[in-house]
Amino acid sequence: IGAGRMLESLAYLIKCDTIKEISTPKIAEEIEKSEAKNICVLLSGDTGFYSGAKKLIEQLELSGISYEVIPGISSVQLLSAATGRAWNEWNFFTAHGAEVSAVNAVMKGKDAFFVTDSKLSPAKLCEELVQAGLGDLKVYIGENLSYDNQKIFEGTARETAGMEFSPLSVILCEKAPDKPHSLMGIADDEYIRGGVPMTKQEVRAVILSKLDIKLGDVIWDVGAGTGGVSVELALMASEGKVYAVERNEEGIELINRNREKFSAYNLTAVRGSAPEALTELPKPDKVFIGGSGKNMHEIVKLISEKNSDAVIVISAIALETIGEAMSALGDNGYEIGAVQVQSSNAKKVGPYNMMIANNPIFIITGKKND
Repeated sequence: IGAGRMLESLAYLIKCDTIKEISTPKIAEEIEKSEAKNICVLLSGDTGFYSGAKKLIEQLELSGISYEVIPGISSVQLLSAATGRAWNEWNFFTAHGAEVSAVNAVMKGKDAFFVTDSKLSPAKLCEELVQAGLGDLKVYIGENLSYDNQKIFEGTARETAGMEFSPLSVILCEKAPDKPHSLMGIADDEYIRGGVPMTKQEVRAVILSKLDIKLGDVIWDVGAGTGGVSVELALMASEGKVYAVERNEEGIELINRNREKFSAYNLTAVRGSAPEALTELPKPDKVFIGGSGKNMHEIVKLISEKNSDAVIVISAIALETIGEAMSALGDNGYEIGAVQVQSSNAKKVGPYNMMIANNPIFIITGKKND
């Protein structure tokens, strides 16, 4: 029993009846109703590497049917042998019938190997890398490994993004450049800054705490400025995505430069004004609003419609902004919390160290009841 190509490839050995089938439940059903003493199920590659063997074994054990597993050579071993690159330090992912992010994968500190399919092909994975500013990463693609028409391609993600490959392909992407940095608490003077306002380090710490970031969160930073908050959000949500929305062209440029400086490749800068610029973004798990452009009510309403469970954190300096934030959250059914942050920094004045006060900042949090 097996896929057509598997039965055909071993036709010279097969001296018994065959059944073309790839569905695990149907294979299990054929085995259960068969009167044959010995049944062989053919699966490509290693039975322990993203294989249909896993679910089939579970079904056989439930049915009390004994079995023996005979592993083959995996696509990992085949690509490793063909490229001369040892696979013991790779990370492994499957895009075969599953959602996977190439950017998140290459940010994990190791080369990333992907099993692909026709929907999420090597080219599409490389397109994602290009969009994140990682077009120069080296990639290796193996087509039809172990077959007579096997091909190996070596190039950059940028070169690969427009190409076509066989559905039976795997891809190895080199790890993203990574510069040592703090995951939280990056000093203000480490950021590339221009004439665009930036949230201070002490305030960022409170904002990040209130957002309660999880690794896989999708996060919006509305009114992102230079990307100070966005960068730290992206580093904390290393398996998620961060969208930094900013209407100022200089701000967009600074966000992209800071993204590269801190290796925050899962951060995407979005040029535009809220709420219009938010409509096409994927639904958020967390939202920080650092600037609303006097559209606070419309922004909060759109967030609530996109995902009523999203946590919203708003920073405010002006009393009028505090009122707008509390009103917008209340009108949309959020439980409201607020904290004032007042910090001072030491500054040398002659022979003395003086504490110079920063503007008080109000952090307003909105959550809906479970």
